[in-house]
Amino acid sequence: MTDILGKALLDFQNGNYTEDIRTETNISEEDVLPIPYLFRDFSEMPQLEQKALKLSKGKVLDVGCGAGSHSLYLQKKGFNVTAIDTSKGAIEVCKLRGINDACCIDLLQFKDEKFDTILLLMNGTGIFQKLEFIDQYLQHLKTLLNPNGQLLIDSSDLRYMYDEGDDDGSIMVPLDRYYGELEFIMHYKNWSSGTFDWLYLDENAFNNACLKNGLSFSIISKGENFDYLAKLTLL
Repeated sequence: MTDILGKALLDFQNGNYTEDIRTETNISEEDVLPIPYLFRDFSEMPQLEQKALKLSKGKVLDVGCGAGSHSLYLQKKGFNVTAIDTSKGAIEVCKLRGINDACCIDLLQFKDEKFDTILLLMNGTGIFQKLEFIDQYLQHLKTLLNPNGQLLIDSSDLRYMYDEGDDDGSIMVPLDRYYGELEFIMHYKNWSSGTFDWLYLDENAFNNACLKNGLSFSIISKGENFDYLAKLTLL
């Protein structure tokens, strides 16, 4: 798959910013992801992200770090941070921005280290791809947590996308899949990614998955757009 994110981040980092990433899903029209937003500082971050960073403690793993804005903030605060992403370009940008420990690797291949805080932000559940893979990811994340560690992750309940507007609150959800399973495509300049799966989890589904996999689940904060920040710990 073309490293759309990496190309766009490197262009911005190198002063060649001319356009943004365009995204589309199987349930929505084309949207724009502004590249400068991925380089935001703490004051420009949504409240849920700010909350997660304030709650971070000890040794931190930033999963899906992108341009490294979360890692950079924590590193400047004196935290020992490891930033990982599957985008080679993103990791190159992280290093150029001064992040000390940044690695291009898939989460499931990242092993043999323990952390006090694991961050998965900007809809962190997306990395699970589909409901059927949640157990695999949660079990692996458990191996990376210290006994008293925490996993801070955000997501959104997409029920509102299917709301029919009836007074009874009923929604018309797809019958062939969980309604939070989306197919994404990203476009940047003349490049396009292949279709990739991305998962949005409602609170109840996430809570049930955590209990099944030996993790506690609690909502730390809720946003204004059906989004929430959750804290997971070992049972």
